[in-house]
Amino acid sequence: MTAPIRVLVCDDQALIRTGLTTIIDAQPDMEAAGECGDGRAAVELAGRLRPDVVVMDVRMPVLDGIEATRRLAGAGVPHPAKVLVVTTFNLDEYVYEALRAGASGFLLKDAPPDRLLHGIRTVATGAALLDPEVTRRLVGRYAARIRPAEGGAQDVPLTPRELEVLRLIAEGLSNGEIAAALVISQETVKTFVSRILAKLGLRDRVQAVVYAYRRGLVA
Repeated sequence: MTAPIRVLVCDDQALIRTGLTTIIDAQPDMEAAGECGDGRAAVELAGRLRPDVVVMDVRMPVLDGIEATRRLAGAGVPHPAKVLVVTTFNLDEYVYEALRAGASGFLLKDAPPDRLLHGIRTVATGAALLDPEVTRRLVGRYAARIRPAEGGAQDVPLTPRELEVLRLIAEGLSNGEIAAALVISQETVKTFVSRILAKLGLRDRVQAVVYAYRRGLVA
């Protein structure tokens, strides 16, 4: 039998923590490894408990969720944790800073429970997850500021199929939505995404979105 996904829940509101741990513990493939109410405790507990996924709030006392994420998953961390940031604050700067800090995914607290559980499972596998709604907001906010680079689309070192996938990423589609649109498996989509990021030297899907706009692949 496969070991359950062990999840550490970090949120400064006790009611939210209780709700999240209850939902997680009700799943046959998950268990709540622990919970805490501030960022410093999150870093300490994650180091001690070694959870598979850390569900992290942004606004917390002592140490905020962005800095806690940076200490758990940022550049130079020897054994980076997989952090899923879940917050009520749908503000672009939080999304951007959380992803820069090393978060593997970002969801809003008003997302339905099944999306949260899907997010935890996705991040646990090592894949990145950015809520399509959040991606679209980021694109809407920043696309107008992105000036096309010289060279344009003709210099993009991707195959036609990879270009197609990149365009769909830039439109804010999730792996599942891309798979449905192209009539391929999600595993194949993951392979394409990994190959695109590696070929272009990009870290994550947000950078891929910016790249697509700079190259004029989407408008």
